[in-house]
Amino acid sequence: MSIGNSPEDERPFEDVSEEARPSVGRALQQARIAAGLTVDDVTTATRVRIAIVRAIEADDFELCGGDVYARGHLRTLARAVQLDPAPLIAQYEAEHGGRPAPTPAAPLFEAERIRPERRGPNWTAAMVAAIVVVVGFVGFTMVKGGDDGGQENVADGATPSTSAPSTPKSKKPAVPEPEPSDSAIAAAPQDKVTVMVSAPDGRSWISAKDHSGRLLFDGLLKQGDSKTFQDSTKINLVLGDAGAIDLFVNGKKIEDDWQPGAVERLTYTKGDPQAG
Repeated sequence: MSIGNSPEDERPFEDVSEEARPSVGRALQQARIAAGLTVDDVTTATRVRIAIVRAIEADDFELCGGDVYARGHLRTLARAVQLDPAPLIAQYEAEHGGRPAPTPAAPLFEAERIRPERRGPNWTAAMVAAIVVVVGFVGFTMVKGGDDGGQENVADGATPSTSAPSTPKSKKPAVPEPEPSDSAIAAAPQDKVTVMVSAPDGRSWISAKDHSGRLLFDGLLKQGDSKTFQDSTKINLVLGDAGAIDLFVNGKKIEDDWQPGAVERLTYTKGDPQAG
C-alpha cells in the first residue's frame, strides 16, 4: 500500500467562488445570445430602449434612472431571454447596496385606502348648477324691475300703504363657471383619443407613441409634472413606475391598483377608456 494522495484528491478543484459567477449584465447577454436574439429583438419584445439594453449588458445602470427602474428593467429583460429574474435581482441588490428600506405597513395601508377616493371634480354638475343660478338671477331681476315700475305709477295724492316697507332682497352673485384643469379633460374631442399622464407623488420614466408608431415622448416625468398626448386613433404607453402615475383617458381617470416599480404597457383608443 502506497502512502500519498488518492486519485480523488488529485481531481481539479471546481471554482464556485463569487468571482467565477458572471455579472448581471454578462448573464443577460449570454442568455440573449444563447436564445438567438439580437438587441433589436429584445427591444422590440420589451420596449426597453436599445441604449438601456446595451448599458445593462455592460453592467452600467446609470441610464435606468434609479434602483427601482433598474429592477424593473432586469425583470423584463430576464423574462425576454428565458431567465429567472429573482437571482439576477438578488445579485444586483448585493452588488449595488441592497434593497431599499421597506415602507411601514400603516402608511402603506393609509395610502392604498385613500388613493381610490381621489376623484376629479364633477364638471357636469357644476355647469348645471351655474346655469340654474344664472336663470334664477335673470328671473329675479325681471320681477324686481316690474315691482319698481309699479311703485312709480302711484297716482299723486294717493294714500300710501301703511304696511311696513319690504326689505329689499340682496342679489345673489352668479356662481362663476369652473375653469378646466389638467386633472379634468372632459372637453376632449370625441373623434380623438386624449391621454394625460401625471406624477403627483413620485417620478417615472414614460414612453408614448401614436397609432403609426411615431414616438411622442420618451423620458423621465418628474414629481409634479404632467404630459398630455392626443391622436386620431390610439396612444401606446409604457410606464416605468406605474405606481407613481395618475392616468386620465378621454376625460376619465383610470383607477388601477398599480404597484410601485411595476412596468405597465397600455394602449388606449377613442371613447370609453379601456386598456388594450
